[in-house]
Amino acid sequence: QVQLVESGGGLVQAGGSLRLSCAASGRAFSSYAVAWFRQAPGKEREFVAGVSWSGGTTYYADSVKGRFTISRNNARNTVYLQMNSLIHEDTAVYYCAAARTMSRPPPSALSYDYWGQGTQVTVSL
Repeated sequence: QVQLVESGGGLVQAGGSLRLSCAASGRAFSSYAVAWFRQAPGKEREFVAGVSWSGGTTYYADSVKGRFTISRNNARNTVYLQMNSLIHEDTAVYYCAAARTMSRPPPSALSYDYWGQGTQVTVSL
């Protein structure tokens, strides 16, 4: 069992930055790939970024490449999402999710075993 708690969301102006954190509790967190998803009102949940169990490999949606950076610290059981050059279209509830896989983080939300409660990110124009 893994519990995930996101933090770091808030209101920011376009062009600004935020860093989201996903703190995990439970056993063998380092065995899990972790991803950030987001869901805007009226839209489906979408993959944003993922990191392998070791932290050695990362993946990004095209819409955030070059602006967002995902990282993890397994000693602290925490995954981060650094978001720079934010735009209004980044406004959404952001969720972290964990999948027990030694392969790349799956892009489909259906593949994840555990989810956090979400944190709101709002980017003003």
